Amino acid sequence: METKEFTESKEEIWHKMVEGEIYDATHPELLRKLEKTRDLLWEFNLMKPSRIEDQKQILHRLLGSHGVWFQFNQPFRCDYGENIHIGECFFANFNLTILDEAEVRIGDYCFIGPNVSIYTACHPLDSEQRNKAVEWAEPVTIGDNVWIGGSVTICPGVKIGDNVVIGAGSTVVKDIPSNVVAAGNPARIVKHI
Repeated sequence: METKEFTESKEEIWHKMVEGEIYDATHPELLRKLEKTRDLLWEFNLMKPSRIEDQKQILHRLLGSHGVWFQFNQPFRCDYGENIHIGECFFANFNLTILDEAEVRIGDYCFIGPNVSIYTACHPLDSEQRNKAVEWAEPVTIGDNVWIGGSVTICPGVKIGDNVVIGAGSTVVKDIPSNVVAAGNPARIVKHI
């Protein structure tokens, strides 16, 4: 494998990533941030479940912002953490995974079922480009009063409106408007509420 030379500073590479520009995912500064996040997640995920306040202290250090009341059932996984913003009264069941190369904004009173994955990272279709570890990211936005069923996958760039239910096992590949139930693969509107 060839040795790479990196010219971007840590601020420049971070800006490229969160702003959706093409960047090299193997930049040493990004790898250091990933390692720091994984250390915090290791501590969080191995902590005794009854130590809720200690868990919240780790999440407070990890997340970009959060409301007063929030709960993540262990295990929880993410890439950076600081690009994740959750509102008031947030609950995530077991095994939430958020790949937060771009911002993930989740509103108030959101409930997330087990085994949910939220992705912002995008990779080239061309294998030569993909093998160079270049990628870009697209933000995900989830409104207020949203219930995301178990084993849902939310793809990069998706916006989900307010008062939405996403049925279990769905794959959300395009925007979902407010006040609907959406389900399926790909998810589509099945009911207005």
